[in-house]
Amino acid sequence: MKKTVLFVIDSLGSGGAEKSLSSLLSLFDYDKYNVDLLMFSQNGLYVSSLPKEVNILETPNLISYFREDFKSLLLNKKFKEIYLKAGLSLALRNPILKDRFHSAQQNWKWLSKGFKKLDKKYDTAIAYSQGVPTYFVADKIKAFKKICWINTDYKLAGYNKSFDKEFYKKFDQIVAVSEGNKEIFLKEMPFTKEKVSVINDILSFELINELSNNSNGFLDDFNGTRILTIGRLVEVKGYDLAIKACFFLKTNGYNIKWYAIGEGILQKQLEVLIKEYGLQDTFILLGTHPNPYNYIKNSDIYVQSSRFEGFGLAIAEARLLNIPIVTTNFGGVNSQIVNEKNGLVVDMNAEAISAGVLKLINDEQLRKNIIKNLKFEKKGNTEEIEKIYRLIG
Repeated sequence: MKKTVLFVIDSLGSGGAEKSLSSLLSLFDYDKYNVDLLMFSQNGLYVSSLPKEVNILETPNLISYFREDFKSLLLNKKFKEIYLKAGLSLALRNPILKDRFHSAQQNWKWLSKGFKKLDKKYDTAIAYSQGVPTYFVADKIKAFKKICWINTDYKLAGYNKSFDKEFYKKFDQIVAVSEGNKEIFLKEMPFTKEKVSVINDILSFELINELSNNSNGFLDDFNGTRILTIGRLVEVKGYDLAIKACFFLKTNGYNIKWYAIGEGILQKQLEVLIKEYGLQDTFILLGTHPNPYNYIKNSDIYVQSSRFEGFGLAIAEARLLNIPIVTTNFGGVNSQIVNEKNGLVVDMNAEAISAGVLKLINDEQLRKNIIKNLKFEKKGNTEEIEKIYRLIG
């Protein structure tokens, strides 16, 4: 008899966790498992790529109102009615206290009573990201086994530890997406030590290599140095640093174009910043693409300008396609990049990022050595799915 498994995630929009879950579900063994998927938003970049075997559940009442920032939610008439009925709390009215809670925690604390538990009981329920998915699985799902994923730098993400502690006690297993990610989480939640394991985001080299040969990709006839960054247009991805680094390179006369794949709440602000630096023809926002691999393959340098990452899935994808990488020194980056061996690790500022890019442009031998080392790296890690099967049982 097949075991029942539920995955819960905010959405399958652009993002590392979203792409990771999409990849995982594309490889899942549906002969052994019946899989349900609950998303708080059913629109997203990767929804169309889900296998037909995945049963998408209807979004529970009210949960969709968690999708936006709390201040934006208050503009929604229906949400406002619900919120006022719930009652204004001192913590939400006092800005000093409010800053101690992540927006997901604020929302859950005051509105969770409006959500009913799902009727179905699962063999295993999996919260595939922290925040609302974790709280929902902990409190609103019936399952013999509960597992949650940690796919961000928990310390820097801004969660209140005291609030989260009681939720993490309810999980049988906790999965971190890298060793660095695990270490950071355990420093914040040491009582979870016996149930935290590491499972890297799953990458299929065969699939990515095949998709990289797709004809879609750069459409311009630019013949200089192409630089690529992939990630949501949000503060933690450091696009402001990338834009400033691009300005330094252009000001010094380098023939470059810097492309960014992603969408997010900072798009308008970044467009203004690009205009202020006069980079409209140099720093190009490409929007989202379900298949970014032709862009990666035809880039000369991949740059990750993040302030923090859980794993850095786009870095792993660039490594698979042997593209030299410049990355900021976020927590856990050393699980993927060894400085000057398979990429460059630089300080978290625009000057250091531009200096790293210049080093790869000007030092041909270093660039060739990095590419050579990347070619000899192990490609793909689809065997990681076996760890998931063992956890599920």
